[in-house]
Amino acid sequence: MNPGHREKFLRQFICNEAPTGLLGRLIRRTGREPWRDNQRIGRSETSRKFLSHLTLCALSFLPAAAAPSKGTVVRGRIEDSSGAPIQGAQIAAFLNNKQIGPPTASNNDGSFRLDLDSGQYTLRISKPNFVELSKDIAAGTPELSLGDLVLQVAPLKSTVQVTENTGYMIPASSSSTRTLTPLQDVPQTINVVTQKQVQDQLMLSVGDVVRYVPGVSAHQGENNRDEIIVRGVDSSADFYLNGMRDDVQYYRDLYNVDHIEILKGSNELAFGRGGGGGIVNRVTKEAGPNTFGQIVVEGGSFYNKRVAFDGNRALTDKLDFRINGVYENSDSFRRSVRLERYAVNPTITFNASEKTRVVVGFENLRDTRTADRGITSFLGRPANVPIETYYGNPADSHVRALVNIGSVLVEHQVGKLTIRNRSLLANYDRGYQNFVPGVATPDGQQVNLSAYNNATDRTNLLNQSDLTYTAETGPIRHTLLAGADLGRQLTDNFRNTGYFNNITTTTPVPFLNPTITTPVTFRQSATDADNHLRTNIAAGFVQDQVELTKHLQLIGGVRFDHFDLQFHNNRLDNNLRRIDNLVSPRAGLVYKPIAPVSFYLSYSVSYLPSAGDQFGSLTDITQQLKPEKFANYEAGIKWSLRPALSLNFDLYRLDRTNTRSIDPNNPLAIIQTGSQRSNGGEIGLTGSLTRKWQVAGGYAYQDSFVTSATANARQGAQVAQAPHHMFSLWNNYQFFPRLGVGVGLLNRSNMFAGIDNTVTIPSYFRADLALFYSVTERIRIQANVENLFDRRYYVNADSNTNISPGFPRTIRLAMIYRF
Repeated sequence: MNPGHREKFLRQFICNEAPTGLLGRLIRRTGREPWRDNQRIGRSETSRKFLSHLTLCALSFLPAAAAPSKGTVVRGRIEDSSGAPIQGAQIAAFLNNKQIGPPTASNNDGSFRLDLDSGQYTLRISKPNFVELSKDIAAGTPELSLGDLVLQVAPLKSTVQVTENTGYMIPASSSSTRTLTPLQDVPQTINVVTQKQVQDQLMLSVGDVVRYVPGVSAHQGENNRDEIIVRGVDSSADFYLNGMRDDVQYYRDLYNVDHIEILKGSNELAFGRGGGGGIVNRVTKEAGPNTFGQIVVEGGSFYNKRVAFDGNRALTDKLDFRINGVYENSDSFRRSVRLERYAVNPTITFNASEKTRVVVGFENLRDTRTADRGITSFLGRPANVPIETYYGNPADSHVRALVNIGSVLVEHQVGKLTIRNRSLLANYDRGYQNFVPGVATPDGQQVNLSAYNNATDRTNLLNQSDLTYTAETGPIRHTLLAGADLGRQLTDNFRNTGYFNNITTTTPVPFLNPTITTPVTFRQSATDADNHLRTNIAAGFVQDQVELTKHLQLIGGVRFDHFDLQFHNNRLDNNLRRIDNLVSPRAGLVYKPIAPVSFYLSYSVSYLPSAGDQFGSLTDITQQLKPEKFANYEAGIKWSLRPALSLNFDLYRLDRTNTRSIDPNNPLAIIQTGSQRSNGGEIGLTGSLTRKWQVAGGYAYQDSFVTSATANARQGAQVAQAPHHMFSLWNNYQFFPRLGVGVGLLNRSNMFAGIDNTVTIPSYFRADLALFYSVTERIRIQANVENLFDRRYYVNADSNTNISPGFPRTIRLAMIYRF
């Protein structure tokens, strides 16, 4: 009897689905419902028959395939024609031409593992610049070894193949673990913004990137730098470039970015000091063997003008060259605020052999703009003035950043051992001069204004060395990581105070007309910075990613950091020094009941030395302070709803301790009794709902508060600019082959501008719209409208009196030409 006939028989003749069913006959024979009379029927033979029939009835509703099926662990190794392992190849399983679960990626030694139920499958193995390989397999035995699978190098083509970017989702990353790991197997929340999403939304900066990332917001950063708040932790230094520290305060452009990774929660093992709430890592474009080019021209509201280009060419069979560049000259809705920037980033990839690769890159960026601290507040809210109102003298307010970054990456494969070394030499010449709105008078007629300038020159010399080795001890698989970080950072800080009419450090200005031309002299006051810092860094770490079974994985590791800060005060000609030896553990567990679903738990720790994330100063008091400590506890679920769609959910607690507070018994002393806690949860959805519909966004709840008093906050106070609720959702739907529409929705609840909780930044809702039209295969035009309904809102702040209004309705047009 086939399964269909068997199910019909069981339902009709055992269950009560037909008059002749056994259950129906039993009821009619006893004249009552047997389950109503346990005492009488339960002791009879009829009762026993009834219970057995009832059990069969229940079982009949299970699918015919409910019998346990044998699972198969499929293993193999991907290599090229010379026998060298291929890292990052995508292995996808298809059953009846339908992909089963998300693809997996080959490891550093080319090995991979797939967990499949019994059946006939087709494996498709792909890697850019290689010919795709298909292999039919039969899963049924507990273990199936495919041995070595060879991918052939794709032939070079002289024609241009025009394709769209891969979408809003990538399957694997090496940032969190420093080994290439599927995102589903990383016990940490990671959001990735791809180049496709950057292009669809015409993103220009880090602030644009985090707009659609749940639980992350952009701080005002005095409107002269990138600054983020992740899980209630504010930082202007937790930025990385290809995993290397990029910690100076400036605005980063996205012209050369392949994708951006936002990692949430403490993770000192991978990144070193800082990163208490999370980090932002920009992964840049590299030269490859193909030949292609792209130009993007933009223009729009407030005289927005921008052009960017990207070109790649294979110079020889071993040498590839790529160059990215940008130029922008734009105004703003803010009165007299302008910016001009340009950047160029050439890279060279040298494939010295099948097992050795060298990537060399250099970036030169110059960014100049008007310094703008926003508007003040009045009666606990942003001041009710026109959103373009400027405080101070825009002609005497400016920001500059001159950045030069050179890097070298060397990768070498020796059997199962991968050796990777990356070096970075960067110089940052950065300064700004600005006017700062202060507190309004009680009658709302005047605002106090102050001014200062600040210059920072920093040189970073950093080196990372990683050794990755894969091994098996019986059925257990290990991915072992050992490495070291070395670095030296040299920093010079210099600050001047502004004296109005060369006399006073503050001046009153009219509440409704605070733009001035009053002469200002800038010179040092008694407390202005004039110092030189030398920071020496040495770190070592070990980590093991353990695959116990196909369902259970563990990760554990520890990092030791030696942080040596030497401070010289040029004004007083004295020296101070602080040495910290930091031990940072990390542990995580991943449980996968089925291939597309991962449950995880994690614990991680980071530290921030007492000089702060920008080495602002070191005093006799702060020299004695221990580093701040960030401990992150997290649990979550990652679910691949389909191969290109991921749903993530997490719950976390982040404890921050050793924050500073004034000694209540001695106002001249500082003690470390302060602490904060962030509790929260996030849900994110990224990828393709259908072949035509892509989404990115989610919802975040957070409660970040002071658990013990700090210098400026009472116990129980809410952390500044950490709203309880944040929601964002970006949709891109391709209605026709040439026409697509994007719709974005943003909502944020009220939040406080400062830690004293006296000024509230109101909640807001904003809608964005985009239209995309492909004129030809090479030309696409698009129009993006931000703040479609022209709502008035305030996006962020730096303090109670430095608040940034959001953009009014803004239209930007772009043409993308591929060649």
